Amino acid sequence: MGIVPTAEAQKMAVEAGLDLVEVAPNVRPPVCRVMDYGKFKYEQKKKQTQSAKQHQQQVKEIRLRPKTGDHDIEFKVKQARGFLENRDKVKVNVLFRGRENAHHEKGKEILMGVIAALEDIAKVEAIPRMDSGRSMSCVLTPK
Repeated sequence: MGIVPTAEAQKMAVEAGLDLVEVAPNVRPPVCRVMDYGKFKYEQKKKQTQSAKQHQQQVKEIRLRPKTGDHDIEFKVKQARGFLENRDKVKVNVLFRGRENAHHEKGKEILMGVIAALEDIAKVEAIPRMDSGRSMSCVLTPK
C-alpha cells in the first residue's frame, strides 16, 4: 500500500476487521501489516511445537527362540518392519534355554533369516553374536 499515515492505517485495519501489527519497528518509516494477530500467533506456536516434536529414536526388542515356528518368525519380522519404518532401531534376540544352548547355529540361522527379510529397509549395525551366554542378538537400523 506504500507509505500511509498511522491514523489512516488504523482506520483501514478496523474497516477490514483485522489488526495493525508493527513488523519492523527499527526502520524509518516503521513497517506495519494489516493481519489477524491471534491467527498469526497461533500459527507461530504451531510451527514451534511441530519442530520440537522430532521423533526420538528408540531401540525396540524382538525376542525369538531356536524352536520358534516359521509363521511366528514371519509375524515378528512384520513387527520389526513396522518399527523400522517408524525410524526406530530393532534388536533381535534369540534366547537359549537348557539343551537349546548346544545349538547356537540354529539361532544364527534365525537371525540371518530375519536380516535377509529386512535387508530392503534395514542395515545391520551389530552383527549376530552371543551375549551373556544365553542369548544371541543383532541390531538393525533403518536405512
